[in-house]
Order: sequence, then structure tokens, then C-alpha cells
Amino acid sequence: TTAITSVALGACLIEKHFTLDRNGGRPDDSFSLEPKELQQLCQGAKTAWQALGHVDYGRKSSEQGNAQFRRSLYFVKDLKAGDVIDESSIRSVRPGFGLPPKFYDEILGKKVTRDIVKNRPVKLEDIN
Repeated sequence: TTAITSVALGACLIEKHFTLDRNGGRPDDSFSLEPKELQQLCQGAKTAWQALGHVDYGRKSSEQGNAQFRRSLYFVKDLKAGDVIDESSIRSVRPGFGLPPKFYDEILGKKVTRDIVKNRPVKLEDIN
């Protein structure tokens, strides 16, 4: 139903008319949910909510050994403390022991906090 689909799209509140008997003669009875239908709606909404799952971008313990196969940022030339990081200073390579490549644009233009030796993984403490 539309109500259940709305849960999958992020709705956290559903308004429905409820009646114990559609033949009760009240104005909303003809289009209101009866107890069994409300139960089905609640179960469907709960199932849809659970299907959304839980987002977790962290690494699982089972993935810890896979760092060597991931990419990360590495310094590709020697730098002195205070030097500015530019495109020629860093590269995304394997293994994944440095900052993830998603930080590439963020660290361009930053200064290094210490002397850097070529082929060292980029770490947060290296960047000012």
C-alpha cells in the first residue's frame, strides 16, 4: 500500500482512520481500517522499516585483513615541514594503510606538519 511504501521512503508517522465495524453508520466508517487491516498495516510497515537496514560505513572486523587490497593516499615525493600538498605530492595506490582516496580534494592545498619521506601513507597527523 501507499502507507507501507511511504515508510520505505522515510515516513515515521502514518495517519489512518480506524473503526471496529465498517457498517457502523459513521461518516468515516466506509473508508476506515478495521482491526485486522490495521494489524496488517502495522506488520507491513514494520517489515518495510526493517528492510531499510542500518547504514554503517565503518570496516567490519572481517575486513581488517583486506586493507592491503584497498587504495589509500600516499606521498609520492619527499616534502619538508610546511610544504604545500599538491597533485604531484600524493597519489591513490595500494595498500590501504593511509587516508582513503575520498579525502584527496580535501588535503590538496594543506601543509604538511613534519618532514615526509616518499612512499609514506598519508595520515591525519601529517596534515595541517
